[in-house]
Amino acid sequence: MTRDGDNAGRRTASRRGFLSAAAALGTVGLAGCGAPRADAGSGAENAAGGGGEAAEQVEEWSGSDATGVETDHPYTSPRTTIDLDETDGAVTMSTTPCRHKLLGDETKGGPWELPEVWAWQTPDTDPSVPGPLLRVTEGTELAITYDNSEHNRPHTFHVHGLSKSWMDDGVPTTTGRQVAPGEEYTYEITANQPGTHLYHCHYQTQNHLDMGMYGILRVDPEGYEAPDKEAFMTVKDWDSRLSASTAGGDVDFSHRDRNPDVFTVNGRCAPYTFHPEEGSPLIVEEGDRVRIHYVNAGYESHAMHTHNHGFTVVEKDGGVIPESARHREDVVPIAPAERKTIEFTADADPGVYALHCHKVNHAMNGESYPGGMIGGMVYESVTDSEQFASVMEMAGYEG
Repeated sequence: MTRDGDNAGRRTASRRGFLSAAAALGTVGLAGCGAPRADAGSGAENAAGGGGEAAEQVEEWSGSDATGVETDHPYTSPRTTIDLDETDGAVTMSTTPCRHKLLGDETKGGPWELPEVWAWQTPDTDPSVPGPLLRVTEGTELAITYDNSEHNRPHTFHVHGLSKSWMDDGVPTTTGRQVAPGEEYTYEITANQPGTHLYHCHYQTQNHLDMGMYGILRVDPEGYEAPDKEAFMTVKDWDSRLSASTAGGDVDFSHRDRNPDVFTVNGRCAPYTFHPEEGSPLIVEEGDRVRIHYVNAGYESHAMHTHNHGFTVVEKDGGVIPESARHREDVVPIAPAERKTIEFTADADPGVYALHCHKVNHAMNGESYPGGMIGGMVYESVTDSEQFASVMEMAGYEG
């Protein structure tokens, strides 16, 4: 990681403030730099009904141009975790249009946002991208009600990895069933396959998944032995033109011409990924057994690399990798919709370490490096260091 300028005027984050904020966030991603901004003028009336003005169409679209498309949608919040064991497997999900911050106002290179995403939420949680982390124990009977009272398009709930009845697969092409606006439907699914699974809307998937309708359903096996630290990291590539055009911006988009210009970890670009309240930093202590569940909700493959920590892949798509087949690695390829769980010991020289996609143009915000798909890990013992303070300044966090 690099940083412009000297140390003058640096914001400092207190060690206690950072750790308490990260603990409140719960499970879960790291640092980088900024997105270039393009000047945006007024344009066509906002087709999304947001009441704002759209950016003028530009000949050479830059991802930062999306920020100039205005809507009056509320902002998403960070992802939350829902323990379905506490609700006897029942949850109600809905969708609402939101704005989504890729980089915060005080983050290096920010602000940068998608003017419209379609965010999952529950009656007890704010809308988020990714959607809430649903966690349950193997064998639980799930009743997932999709309530489509908050959006003007049909939707479905589809989850990978779990065996289910035909009509509860959530795929309208093969079942003829979707949840129309103003309607609701309860998907009855048994948590019959332990592992980390992707859920998403399967109605016009090329748009709805790409507008943010994805999340993780984690099924713990009976007697699950949790590691010392556990993180769930959803990686995603985006073409910002889809969000901007959906929000009424004067820009053309076709999936035949999809060209990703935004790369996120848990919905944020580096260095916002490292913000303890808005991002998803992973905080460890020396000797911790660490487990990271990677889920690829995007359309491109990613090569996730851990700095200074070798790991073994212990799960893939809900299947446990036999110990005899495990070997030390430090880069793991993850295909679209694929899930892989890695495990390692935090036994390196204590510091701040990147966890990032090694398709290096995915670790950028526009033309600026580093950024994009960079998450990371921080040893608690270095949170009072000068280097850590520099990362916190880039992330826009002041504890």
